[in-house]
Amino acid sequence: MEVNLIQGDCLTEMAKLPDKCVDLTVTSPPYDNLRTYKGFVFDFEGIAKQLFRITKDGGVVVWVVGDATINGSETGTSFKQALYFKEIGFNLHDTMIYEKAGMRYPDVIRYHSVFEFMFILSKGGPKTFNAIKDRENLWAGGKIARKSQVRQPDGTMRENSAYRNDKDRRVGKIGCRNNIWRYASGSENAKSKQHPATFPEDLATDHIISWSNEGDIVLDPMMGSGTTGKMSVKHNRNFIGIEISPEYMTIAEKCIHDAQQQMRLF
Repeated sequence: MEVNLIQGDCLTEMAKLPDKCVDLTVTSPPYDNLRTYKGFVFDFEGIAKQLFRITKDGGVVVWVVGDATINGSETGTSFKQALYFKEIGFNLHDTMIYEKAGMRYPDVIRYHSVFEFMFILSKGGPKTFNAIKDRENLWAGGKIARKSQVRQPDGTMRENSAYRNDKDRRVGKIGCRNNIWRYASGSENAKSKQHPATFPEDLATDHIISWSNEGDIVLDPMMGSGTTGKMSVKHNRNFIGIEISPEYMTIAEKCIHDAQQQMRLF
């Protein structure tokens, strides 16, 4: 598997990549004013347009993002970004939730915030979907369709074709997971305070498995501590990582190099 790590501004560096060369992007941009990231800033609209250009037809961008609360109101930046992605041609394939196992700063005047959005943006229909099946079905053993008729939008009833065709099919014990994923916050690098905002390794892994296959090219244009790269290597994907901060680049290089060394042992 090939790994290409680039230190520089992601907008400049993505512009050097050919059209339709990336199968999957898994990344998390700076959230409003929640992190300073050594003073670096990013051009969201420019980055979004480059992501659309370099994403293959059927490719996917996983955009993990949250909102700041300023003067008592959430900014809504996440929604604005999702809608902009749609404006430039992406499908908003799914709005997923990353639910954190706990909260760092409980609020006394609103319910505790324990989630971030994971927007699944596809260029056309996703060419790959490897569903993760790890959810126990409450209705295991029951019929796939329990009603012979279903109500239509105008209020009338029609025959349920699923009931007619699958009378003997039963719900399995284990089903596809839902679109709310729960993880402990951060990653190994977060524990050592090397980077201010990392997402869990399992989160990166689950998206890499879901939306790509072995040998595909995975990108993280705001690589941070290298979590997406590390898990791409571990799951036999090619990886391109871009990071503007020299300090964070050093952290990511070590993280990904260690993963490569570990893979060579097997």
